[in-house]
Amino acid sequence: MPAAALKPKPTQSTAKRPVLLDLPYAPLEKRPLPPGRPREWYVTHNRRLKAMRLAIALLDSGIYLPNQARNETIRATAELIGVHPPSDTTCHMVRAFMRYNR
Repeated sequence: MPAAALKPKPTQSTAKRPVLLDLPYAPLEKRPLPPGRPREWYVTHNRRLKAMRLAIALLDSGIYLPNQARNETIRATAELIGVHPPSDTTCHMVRAFMRYNR
């Protein structure tokens, strides 16, 4: 077998260039939340869901490190995927998801 056949072909890394998101973004079908919990539970639950959606969108676009995800970047991604602009607390949660899921 020739030596040229054994060499791997060079490929482009997605870390060097951003990957475009697959649009249009279609959210999953919403299900009703369980009744009888305190209001704060629902607020926290919805904030976590939003933060996870944003973290996934950032990872898909090539932003892998929490220090790359500034509030402006997270809010621009939110606008791109069609969710309301996140608060500072939600932006912090997005970075926490990116940090702890490594």
